[in-house]
Amino acid sequence: MIELHDDHVFYAFSRDLEPVITVGSGETLRIRTKDCFGNQVQAPEDELDSIDWDAINPATGPVFVNGAKPGGALKVDIENIEFDGQAACCTGKDEGVCGDLFDAWSTRLCKIEDGHVVWNDGLRLPTNPMIGVIGVAPAGGPVNCGTPGSHGGNMDNTAITVGATLYFPVAVEGALFGCGDMHAAMGDGEVSVSGAEAAGHATVTLTALPNLHLENPLMENATHWGTIASEETLDAAADRAVHDMVRLVHDRCGMPEDELVMLFSLVGNVQVCQMVDPEKTVRFMVPKYVLDSCGFAL
Repeated sequence: MIELHDDHVFYAFSRDLEPVITVGSGETLRIRTKDCFGNQVQAPEDELDSIDWDAINPATGPVFVNGAKPGGALKVDIENIEFDGQAACCTGKDEGVCGDLFDAWSTRLCKIEDGHVVWNDGLRLPTNPMIGVIGVAPAGGPVNCGTPGSHGGNMDNTAITVGATLYFPVAVEGALFGCGDMHAAMGDGEVSVSGAEAAGHATVTLTALPNLHLENPLMENATHWGTIASEETLDAAADRAVHDMVRLVHDRCGMPEDELVMLFSLVGNVQVCQMVDPEKTVRFMVPKYVLDSCGFAL
């Protein structure tokens, strides 16, 4: 298996980045990632006011995937997520949903052990591993790794976990894939502005799909298909995600749009990914058995 280390990181997804490695379509990589703080918060005395804020949300990469073509898609299978032994959480003034309550930063360090995040002696939270920042180079100018968009980026989507498959629209030759900002635990919304931020390893398989055209990221897992959209407001993101699903299924199955919308109103779920980044992110999840009955396939 190919190993990619975290001495190769970037802070904005960009078509102008030089790839650090080239892989064939279908190759599997084990990628070492830093936490969202760039591994700068390791002890209680590491104050957020004193860290280098230009080294936040690093993504490891970029990876050039042979066969990934503009106008096509990159398929990313999440094979495994492994964490180091500690996670950091934070909130602060004007950060997250409740930033109006605070005058300064607060941080908390938690051990990760035996599949749990140890909050304190009386509370152990089961881990729900996920990758916060994951994507490809955008079509336009650089997008910093703290911001999500049509290229992916900082979507903070709890459904991006082991067993999930993502499909990204490719805008540049080779796609220029990268990932980072992994969380050992996080609730939908990420209301404090952080999850249980942890360094570790993500194992992914990258496959070029030059004939699949997408406008925004798409995902699947064992039970659902999901469209992912990021916009300035949650309302706009939800609207876009639902429209994307309707268009995707209509184009592939020919089912009338009015029937699809009524059907999706019965079985589809609008779910908030995060509501704290410069663009808000929503996923719209539809059960596979429903889409199978419509004859849906990529």
